[in-house]
Amino acid sequence: MKQPSKHISNWRQFVNDYGMIFVLLFLMIILSMVTVDHQQLVGAAAGREVAQSINRIESPRNVLIATPQGKLDVEFAQSIEQELAKRHSVIAVVQSGPRQVSLALKQATVSGHPADVIACTAASAKWDPVAESSAQKIKPASYRWPNFLMPDNLVTIAQRITIIAIIAIGMTMVIITAGIDLSVGSLIALSAVVTGVMIRDCFGGKEADLFGLWCSGLAGILVCALVGLFTGLLIAAFRLPPFIVTLAMMLLIRGIANVLSDQRTIHEIPVSFDMLGKGYLFGVPISVWLMFSLYAIAYFVMSRTTLGRQIYAVGGNEEAARLSGVRVKRILLIVYTVCGLLAGLGGVIVCSQLRSAKASYGMMDELTVIAAVVVGGTSLMGGQGKILGTLIGAFIIGVIQNGMNLVHMDDKTQMIVLGSVIVLAVLLDRIKKGEVSWKEIRSVFNN
Repeated sequence: MKQPSKHISNWRQFVNDYGMIFVLLFLMIILSMVTVDHQQLVGAAAGREVAQSINRIESPRNVLIATPQGKLDVEFAQSIEQELAKRHSVIAVVQSGPRQVSLALKQATVSGHPADVIACTAASAKWDPVAESSAQKIKPASYRWPNFLMPDNLVTIAQRITIIAIIAIGMTMVIITAGIDLSVGSLIALSAVVTGVMIRDCFGGKEADLFGLWCSGLAGILVCALVGLFTGLLIAAFRLPPFIVTLAMMLLIRGIANVLSDQRTIHEIPVSFDMLGKGYLFGVPISVWLMFSLYAIAYFVMSRTTLGRQIYAVGGNEEAARLSGVRVKRILLIVYTVCGLLAGLGGVIVCSQLRSAKASYGMMDELTVIAAVVVGGTSLMGGQGKILGTLIGAFIIGVIQNGMNLVHMDDKTQMIVLGSVIVLAVLLDRIKKGEVSWKEIRSVFNN
């Protein structure tokens, strides 16, 4: 019998490992189709386009620029001024509201230099003084493009899944060993509260310097890593079921977070702490850079190191792994510690994004993390799973949630849709891998 070629075998292996990427692409195509809308350029690019339209007018004109007060609106106005300086006269730049535009138009008329052209944004074009003026109105041209594929929206998706995706790295390792960790949502809260309390009580609150912020964040991460180590110890040394241990830890940790915070929100956090959760580097959120860096490291560990092979071996057959020389208990300690550490990092990022700390943070996030791991192709039975598959799973959940928000779906319906899609995606993945056959499904009803 002729064996399949190497290229076909490689393709089948890719589909088997990362087939959910096609589900992700399908969802992106569907959401792109249903969110097509009229778009307009903003900022400096929009200003240059409007200036070019005005420069096509042969004779010089008196131009009034009317915009709101946003950062992009300021760039819009500055760009127009620079482009028109040599050919036309900019009589006024109004960056406030309709009343100020009305006053500027009247003043220009009284001075003998009435506005011939009003350069405006899509928003300011709707202001009554602008709409009712006899001057020619020029605003950025509109075009049709999916709201889903707008650069800001894509960055938003990546930023919103950052915490779930980072914690899912540790959860993937845990589940590959045939374990589970239900405490990660509570660890998010504990890390945020420890960080917030340290900043408030030890480093001056809103006056805390960079050193204090680093120490506070590391304290939150370290505490969660120690909790993960303790969880792993209970599972490895006392052979307690991971589900029971982590369920108990989930409740215990949430209670500790409430005690530490005194059931209050901690707001004494400086603006500079926003950098981790809201800062940008080369136009991409720093937290997203961190997420991709951690996935690169995790991919290398799981696919290129002895530790990674041993984690798979423990999940595939613990007894066989032990007999072959794998120190099973040490592996369990490592994966639960890593999971706790990454949950702690997620809590620090939450604290940075919201610039506050509260014991209710991370509520139910453990289920979203597990869903991302399972949707990404990791088997709950252990021994199978890919780190990059988990990243794909996290993006699938993020894309679904974002798409439902874009089409203004209410919260109740979102829960139904998200749950249904997760079940369907996992079922299709299992059928694709041959773990479930249509014959077996039919036999359930026949018997």
